[in-house]
Amino acid sequence: MKKGDYLKLDIESYAFEGKGISRIRKDDGDEKNFVIFVQSSYPGDKVNAKITKIKKSFAEAKTAEIIIPSHERVEARCKYFGTCGGCKQQDLSYEAQIKYKQKLVKEIFQKLGGFTEFEILPIIPSENIFFYRNKMEFSFSDKRWLTEKEINSEDIQKNNFALGLHVPNIFDKVLDIKECFLQSTLSYTVLNFTREFLKGRNIQPYSTRTHSGFLRNLVIRQAYHTKDLMVNLVTADDDNDLVKAYADELLKNFSEVTTIVNNINKKKASVATGDYEKIFSGDGFITDMIGEYTFRISANSFFQTNTLQAEKLYQTTLDFAEIKGDEIVYDLYSGAGTIAIYISKYVKEVYAFESVESAIEDAKINAELNEIKNVHFFKADLYKSFLPVLEENKIPEPDLIILDPPRSGLHQNTVDDVIKINPGKIVYVSCNPATQARDIKLFSDAGYKLIKMRPVDMFPHTFHIENVALIIKEK
Repeated sequence: MKKGDYLKLDIESYAFEGKGISRIRKDDGDEKNFVIFVQSSYPGDKVNAKITKIKKSFAEAKTAEIIIPSHERVEARCKYFGTCGGCKQQDLSYEAQIKYKQKLVKEIFQKLGGFTEFEILPIIPSENIFFYRNKMEFSFSDKRWLTEKEINSEDIQKNNFALGLHVPNIFDKVLDIKECFLQSTLSYTVLNFTREFLKGRNIQPYSTRTHSGFLRNLVIRQAYHTKDLMVNLVTADDDNDLVKAYADELLKNFSEVTTIVNNINKKKASVATGDYEKIFSGDGFITDMIGEYTFRISANSFFQTNTLQAEKLYQTTLDFAEIKGDEIVYDLYSGAGTIAIYISKYVKEVYAFESVESAIEDAKINAELNEIKNVHFFKADLYKSFLPVLEENKIPEPDLIILDPPRSGLHQNTVDDVIKINPGKIVYVSCNPATQARDIKLFSDAGYKLIKMRPVDMFPHTFHIENVALIIKEK
């Protein structure tokens, strides 16, 4: 077997990042002990796969042909499926998606973490499997991705303007999409209007190669529980007249739009945030609710992308905490204060720690909006140590610590700090069960025990999964 070879493979199980697993005999052995991870395959498939990478104990492959499809396969709803990277599992039934996600979380903790005794509660499926996102970030590009049909056609239209989503692993080309089932029909109608308005005026997309051009991103934020809708045009420079003309036409065509913002990003980095922003209509923010609480969401605020599932995620966190009412709680990586505010009425005090200044300001505003007095926000660098912040502000010791870090998980310094503080209980919320298992193993080495966990599906049709875990200090 060598790179580039084609093999007929039976897919037996499901792996991290949604790849299928096939096991074969290697070097004339009797046992099927060589693992091949096959992209775009599911358990029950028989596929013809092209080998893309070979290592000592495993190989990677890409599905070239599905010979016999799994009975769990379904027809993908979106015509861009297979090219766009947004919904890589749309051709797998939703029942199968959540079944494999639950199984995968359990296996990660058993194999990567070495845990054997813990309870895993049934996964919480998403109430909506389409149109569930409250935020979509579209990209402009001066290099439009050409479909196979276009490439083989004699009539190829100009490919120097695109507004849509990036093709996986290709940073400079964008798939020009006309519809998307992730946010709402209104969202992609605004997308199409924006393309026609700006393309018709010959406004140039920003080039990541030459660092010239004007248009960078279109970000649409749409509240679930209110009727608020924000359109945020991210540009590489200021052009008041153009953006005002765009805003005026947008409001004429879409009465649903409640605020229009222009973020100006003059940096070379391809991020959909600005060095500064201008408001062309409305207040420059939208409001939405999680549970009984109202949150103000500005253009660059972090807010859980699936609003309905966010409430289930936070309620699971609260349930795991088994709060009595007199607890002191630390909320680490607190963002805009959503978890801290959600649990506030059930505890004595919450001390929330976050490193991003703008997120702290949003959190303070959200606490004021909800007339909450027992949540206190502090800036702390969680890559160094937050212990000096505790000492400087004379913050009392916690009964419970809630952790909700980014995908990379906890920094070793944060783990060390938490162990020094020695809380009786930790609830760890994660969007990456692999780094979560790694971190909880570090806590278990310091005398903590993993009690239970529960996956929550925030992102249908993707391999991403949130997981809530409870660990307690053993007496």
